[in-house]
Amino acid sequence: MAPCDRWRYGLLGVEGYHANCRDNLHAALANLGVVIRATPPSLNLFMNIPWTADGQLAWGEPVSSPGSYAVFRAEMDLVVALSACPQDILPINGRTGRTTDAHFVVQ
Repeated sequence: MAPCDRWRYGLLGVEGYHANCRDNLHAALANLGVVIRATPPSLNLFMNIPWTADGQLAWGEPVSSPGSYAVFRAEMDLVVALSACPQDILPINGRTGRTTDAHFVVQ
């Protein structure tokens, strides 16, 4: 699933600006002096976006539990941009619609 952006929120009926992953990612990279022309596909670690029986994508509640984590090992120098999903319209962040902070550790 591509990172959400202002156009996707518009399709969901949002008028005006809404925080979104695309802008979060571009802002994080800009803080490092990195400017990209296109937003690459994101790796949605804890989202539950299953295929339905009729071949459509659904936006489900998370199935991960608090404290869930993933460990990655970089095998080359890289820049990683991270966004805690600001989605509060669909159940991606649970029925409460509250976003969750994301944390990372570099060792």
